[in-house]
Amino acid sequence: MVFKRLLGSLGVGGPTVDTVLDPGAARPGGVLSGHVHLVGGSADHDVEHVALELVARVEAEHAGAAEDGAAGGEGVVAFDRHTVGGAFRLAAGERHSVPFTVSLPWETPVTELYGQPLGIVLGVRTELAVAGARDKGDLDPLTVSPLPAQEAVLEAFGQLGFGFRSADLEYGRIGGTGQQLPFYQEVELTPPPRYAHQVNEIELTFLAVPGALEVVLEADKRGGPFSDGHDALSRFTVPHDGPAGPQDWNALVDGWIQELVEHRASYGSHAVYGHESGALSGTAGAVTATTAVAAGAAGLAAGVAGGMVAAEVVDEVGDFLEGEDEDGLGGGAEDGLGGGAEDGFV
Repeated sequence: MVFKRLLGSLGVGGPTVDTVLDPGAARPGGVLSGHVHLVGGSADHDVEHVALELVARVEAEHAGAAEDGAAGGEGVVAFDRHTVGGAFRLAAGERHSVPFTVSLPWETPVTELYGQPLGIVLGVRTELAVAGARDKGDLDPLTVSPLPAQEAVLEAFGQLGFGFRSADLEYGRIGGTGQQLPFYQEVELTPPPRYAHQVNEIELTFLAVPGALEVVLEADKRGGPFSDGHDALSRFTVPHDGPAGPQDWNALVDGWIQELVEHRASYGSHAVYGHESGALSGTAGAVTATTAVAAGAAGLAAGVAGGMVAAEVVDEVGDFLEGEDEDGLGGGAEDGLGGGAEDGFV
């Protein structure tokens, strides 16, 4: 891609930029590599720096929704930033390539499972600073596959009969956890007949750290004829390489589910590990990132209903990449971007 807005901020005949990511999906806590290709414009330019931002389309409930009836919205959040090139002079018409290898945050959301898109939209946005002017317009899709432990947990849910309902990114925090990013990924699962009378759905969140994976489960409980339904929430920690000893993943996850739905969670309640939502600035058009991956004995990624999900996700990523330059969701280094866990809005 070429900067669409360079013509406005750097003038006609300014440099152009194309960021190319190396093939293959990245992984949380892993590396992202590639090259930033620059072509000089009609005159020489002094490049101050080349930077990359990781951005995500995130949903948020309006902080005052209860009072003003607002339904919330979606916006773009920058959750990490890396300077990959320092100062240099780019001559007119000169071709220059900046290689990069950067580390992804451990909590980077997963966008696919066994090659099937989950509806999560991430991007890598390139910023070029030239002689005091900054512009970002080269936005490329970022594909992230799960860590082995994340994949094993999702597969175990599928083996136990749970179905995939949707996945999204929620702005806010899960209290009592070590969450670092200003949002969390939530995977909604439908229960098998064994648990259908106890829960409507189970919401799954992964919070990875070096060497371990924190799994947060929330059960949307069914209410009886004389009682209201309510939520139960528990969290569990497992090493990246899986449970120790002879216990398999299916047995481990099944134990988590039983503990959750039978009110035997020993990690606290909603009052301790509740969700803390907030307002998201820079909303720009609703983009519903839901899919319907059919789950069966082979796991959650057994198939995509009618082939429609993949097409919808491709369209959504395209809208995200094409509309970003026009939505006015700008912001720069002075905005405190770069993984700030509190207000990394753009």
